[in-house]
Amino acid sequence: MKIGVVKETRDFEKRVSLTPDSVKLLVKKGYQVIVESGAGAQSFFSDEEFSAAGASLVPRDEALGADVVLKVNAPTEEEISRMRQGAASISFLYAHTNKSLVDTLKSKNISSFSMDAVPRISRAQKMDALSSQANLGGYKAVLLGANHLTKIFPLMMTSAGTITPGRVLIFGAGVAGLQAIATAKRLGAVVEVSDVRPETKEQVESLGGRFLVVEGAEGVKTTGGYASEVSEDFLKKQKQLIADKIREADLVITTALVMGKKSPILVTEEMVKTMKKGSVIVDMAVESGGNCELSEIHKTVVKHGVTIVGESNLPSLLATNASQLYATNISTLLMHLSTKDGFQLDQEEEITKGVLITHGGALVHEFTKKILNQ
Repeated sequence: MKIGVVKETRDFEKRVSLTPDSVKLLVKKGYQVIVESGAGAQSFFSDEEFSAAGASLVPRDEALGADVVLKVNAPTEEEISRMRQGAASISFLYAHTNKSLVDTLKSKNISSFSMDAVPRISRAQKMDALSSQANLGGYKAVLLGANHLTKIFPLMMTSAGTITPGRVLIFGAGVAGLQAIATAKRLGAVVEVSDVRPETKEQVESLGGRFLVVEGAEGVKTTGGYASEVSEDFLKKQKQLIADKIREADLVITTALVMGKKSPILVTEEMVKTMKKGSVIVDMAVESGGNCELSEIHKTVVKHGVTIVGESNLPSLLATNASQLYATNISTLLMHLSTKDGFQLDQEEEITKGVLITHGGALVHEFTKKILNQ
């Protein structure tokens, strides 16, 4: 099997789908790996390192003509047009949000596998790219927030006076939120956390955060670790609870996502107006519509005296580590789905069934079918 790795072309993207270490492992397993020259440059993996690991450096068209093309982001229409009929693609797809992409993959008879659809089960943990990237994103969100603040996080007692600790309010205690809690606590902040899933309370408290309990949270439904159904009444109660907390916060980090839907607005313009001048919001959900009403994607703006960071791709700001983790995720999935001689698909097996989106010219993924009504 010939594996192709191409340079990412999406704006603000610096990651690469395989690293020299992962190439070395795949070559040892008998796979042939071809890498577009310069594919790893922005994450500081050189062509020489890829070559030494056993990869062949090739032009872009040749890499796109491989048996399976590995990417971070979904292939573009132009990239799919250069892939050979019946080839395979593995990348983040978010297929349920992009009908035209699904149709293009079907028309080219591409077997597409989505890294964002890896089931959250114990034996798939090493393939879970959503978690590996969110973990880094939560860490970076705190550092970005600290960078924009004009205050420090830790309690500091000096001869000139005592500086009280900074206060951080985090929405969402998933992988990103939990890493944000741990990072903010290590920096000395007082951390409070709101999440629609009551089962996250113990995890929050184990990291030193204070969990804000919302009345009625026990009625929230979750799927695969994501909130799948949140009532308007619940959101109203949540907003009331955090109205006072947000006034006290120096840094607010929002991470709330709802599977298959636009991110909920948790921080309204009226709430921003009540925040302290000089405080900061880092909206980690900005690419899915944003949790803050005033967020602007790809921009850092100041509104009502509050700095609002709308960085859409936080893992890319840590491109070296993000690429290392993603390469482990994607190569592990590839080796689960195939051998050096080709794919061996059991469409009833849980992981395969979870990640296979299009195959044989058809959309085969049940969740995506349901969302796209196909």
